[in-house]
Amino acid sequence: MSKPVKSHRQSLAYAARRSWERHWTLYLLAVPPLLYFIVFKYVPMINAVIAFKNFNVVAGVWGSDWVGLKHFQAFFNNPVSRQLIGNTFYLSLYYLLASFPIPIILALALNEVRLRFFKQTVQIVTYAPYFISTVVVVSMTILILSPRVGLVGDVFGLFGVPAVDLLARADYFRHVYVWSDVWQTTGYSAVIYLAALSSIDPSLYEAAKVDGASRIQKILNVDLPGIMPTAIVILILGVGNIMQVGFEKAFLLQNPLNLAQSEIISTYVYKTGLLNANFSSATAINLFNAAVNLVLLLVVNALAKRVAGRGLW
Repeated sequence: MSKPVKSHRQSLAYAARRSWERHWTLYLLAVPPLLYFIVFKYVPMINAVIAFKNFNVVAGVWGSDWVGLKHFQAFFNNPVSRQLIGNTFYLSLYYLLASFPIPIILALALNEVRLRFFKQTVQIVTYAPYFISTVVVVSMTILILSPRVGLVGDVFGLFGVPAVDLLARADYFRHVYVWSDVWQTTGYSAVIYLAALSSIDPSLYEAAKVDGASRIQKILNVDLPGIMPTAIVILILGVGNIMQVGFEKAFLLQNPLNLAQSEIISTYVYKTGLLNANFSSATAINLFNAAVNLVLLLVVNALAKRVAGRGLW
């Protein structure tokens, strides 16, 4: 070993030892989350090998027979696969397009409000639905949209229009899913952007005021550039999860009449893996879904770094 290499390693060891002596408490604080991810995230990934086997409960994961890409081929040869992928993609894309700009608009509007009581009231009203469980939100949605006893049916009745059962028609499922979710999460997402707005240098507002900028000009030239890094990160994460639509709400809103658009990959995996006990096929489908999310995340992050100059890493 040459002396420069040895000297470099010694300097790294010395720096690591000095860092441990000075910041050992911070390193200890990092241990629990690292253990959590190792035990509950990385170790279970080993069982993804089930996707390449004919899993047998008696033989176990490693005792089951290898079948290679058999389950992947079976899924792609299944006529329902295109419908599942399409339903998942369109529902996620619709939700992303609807849920991304609305919190930004709400945060920008609240940032311009000077009446403290009104601002706090709007924040409470918009933030409160985030704490309602998905089951309760779905129950409220079903009751409100009920053609017989629901509020929507009463409104249609006032105008002499026959009530429409929105949950019984596949064409309306995506609208119901997305906008009920936007109502539930907009206030929470707006808080993130409000925090980003509060970190903007006040001297920028003073300079804009001196230059005679209007409120719209201040929003366009100060507020939006200030929250752009936060918005880019949230957008990248949203695109990275575009194939990972929430299972709970889709499954609870699902019925035989809207199955043409409400059947997505996560609900199909649940039915295939748990209800039909076809664990290998369900694992293969879910592994494909995760791989698509990973590729999308990498591509969008690379595009964001090239276009906006920043990304997740």
